[in-house]
Amino acid sequence: MTLTTEPRITRAPFYRSVGDETEVFRAAARRGSPVLLKGPTGCGKTRFVEAMAHELGRELITAAGHEDMTAADLVGRFLLQGGETVWVDGPLTRAVRSGAIFYLDEVVEARQDTTVVIHPLADHRRELPIDRLGTSVPAAPGFQLVISYNPGYQSVLKSLKESTRQRFVAIELDFPPAEIETDVVAYEAGIDAETAGTLVRLGQAIRRIDGSPLREAASTRLLILAGGLVAEGLPLRAAVQSAVVRTLSDDADVVRALGELVDAVLPRS
Repeated sequence: MTLTTEPRITRAPFYRSVGDETEVFRAAARRGSPVLLKGPTGCGKTRFVEAMAHELGRELITAAGHEDMTAADLVGRFLLQGGETVWVDGPLTRAVRSGAIFYLDEVVEARQDTTVVIHPLADHRRELPIDRLGTSVPAAPGFQLVISYNPGYQSVLKSLKESTRQRFVAIELDFPPAEIETDVVAYEAGIDAETAGTLVRLGQAIRRIDGSPLREAASTRLLILAGGLVAEGLPLRAAVQSAVVRTLSDDADVVRALGELVDAVLPRS
């Protein structure tokens, strides 16, 4: 089970706006409108939500969708405590009661009953039905539902249904322009701008590969991981091999091709 609850973020997360995403999110938050974030893995969707929660002064509760996740994981269940059966709220119920932002990452990875349970929260009703208690919990002021998925990665069988999609304000995110991505990698990894710029050039080169055999592109997250290894004293090429090349593929031919691309982009020592 991959459920996480995060306390109110006290330090402002580092996020650089690329378009109008912050303005759209603020407007949606003022209306209590649910938000759908679309974009490739590792492009900054989670960091964006963290930054907006901090700006709005709201608690952020998150859950990562996966194939074993059920509605009960989100809503809650009866558990034995001290010889008694007691109801324990799930993370979604806690967010609804407290007026927090609830972020469900990779929503289509979860079972369909999880999607059904969020529908009443994502329309005019703004309430969470708890069938096992025979009641519905109205959303407290400030509650906001945010979900995300990667439309380029998900299979047709796991696409987001129109009945769900049309309840949300959609914000599309992508990998940021080179100058912004360089700032992000430098800040998050704790490295100089020149090294960060080199990593970003490599990431962009990998993303531009025609007919790429890779399931996922080289994400900003991977570039930060490589930069973090450099910050710890690892040579740049070794860091890239471990955090980027070997992470992106297990296929020997693909790894070899990526290695050749690394040789073309990274400076010779």
